[in-house]
Amino acid sequence: MDEKLPYRNLIEGDIPPWVMRFIKGTGKAINHYRMIQEGDDVLIAASGGKDSLALALALSIRRKWLPVTYSLRALMINWIEHPIPEEYRDKLHEYFDALDISFQIKDESQFPTSFRDDFNCYLCARNRRRILFSYAEETGTKLIAMGHHLDDLAETTLMNLCFRASFSTMLPVQEFFSGKMHIIRPLIETRESVTRRLAELYDLPVIKPVCPYDQTNVRARLKPIIQELSHIDKLTREHIYNSHDFSECLMDARKNDNR
Repeated sequence: MDEKLPYRNLIEGDIPPWVMRFIKGTGKAINHYRMIQEGDDVLIAASGGKDSLALALALSIRRKWLPVTYSLRALMINWIEHPIPEEYRDKLHEYFDALDISFQIKDESQFPTSFRDDFNCYLCARNRRRILFSYAEETGTKLIAMGHHLDDLAETTLMNLCFRASFSTMLPVQEFFSGKMHIIRPLIETRESVTRRLAELYDLPVIKPVCPYDQTNVRARLKPIIQELSHIDKLTREHIYNSHDFSECLMDARKNDNR
């Protein structure tokens, strides 16, 4: 395997056309849904995976081009039961420092006592979100950016439709606590293949936290189905995205002006 390119090349402006399209596509989604505005403080939910690292890269580089000023910080939740290797702490800190993004790793229990020995993907995601919300509240942050992409949206749509009899999915912008906080998903129009290519070609410090259900959960089993559908129509993911009405996701006036 060829040696990977330094991610610092991208930060310094050596950006190939396909990466430029990725960054501009991220900006297009941000602008369409008015996700980030002047003076915002954005918390990136950094899992250490390829998607959240690609999101941080896009938001950081995009920020250099804009007349709009916004601040970025990132939080990684490190499960005590499945900790990341110690050397990756330094690599991640170095990566976010290079992006000029304040970065913190928070060690937390993946299995809180409130779970009563029960565990599944829903409970894990809820626990992670609870920690993110608590941190955002402590720091006065109103926007939490997550690295969910177009494939995630397509998988969630099929999951809800086929197993919950609900035509719904994750939203580009999701309001919480009567508008006091919003989750934003700037990669919602970006295919997973783009973030995968970025991680394959550049030396992003990708560290995938251990998940006991990573390869057996419903989402993982839907991936090859969506891939097969895309062989019939290459725009399958985009068609699923366009089938939803996201008009209520426009962050106009931030609803009740809770900035």
